[in-house]
Amino acid sequence: MPGFTLKKVTRQSYEDVLVRIPDLLKAEGFGVLTQIDVKETMKQKIGVEFRKYKILGACNPQLAHKVLSADLEVGAMLPCNVVVYEGDDGKAVVLAIDPTQAIAAANPAIAPVAEQVKDRLGRVLARIE
Repeated sequence: MPGFTLKKVTRQSYEDVLVRIPDLLKAEGFGVLTQIDVKETMKQKIGVEFRKYKILGACNPQLAHKVLSADLEVGAMLPCNVVVYEGDDGKAVVLAIDPTQAIAAANPAIAPVAEQVKDRLGRVLARIE
């Protein structure tokens, strides 16, 4: 979805990025609340093979509290999804939601918090080689 994500094509393997990303998120105040293994889910649910692909539900409690206090309906867009998948070249690709395009678009009053989240997620992606 062009315009709704921040993207980093890495020089690292999928496995290496998955090991590092929780600590990188933690350094920016996020914890990983959920992990969805899309490859495994596709195999179990519909019997198809899919590339290595995980969706991490990341949450910064302080920032989540701010946006939920301003607009309870924003909870439908939380936590912030961070996706790691294996590209065709075997290297990891990392995507993160751009809350300034997604969440703040729904309610401009929370734009300053969305900008903080975008900056933090952007720094996470920048720290991945």
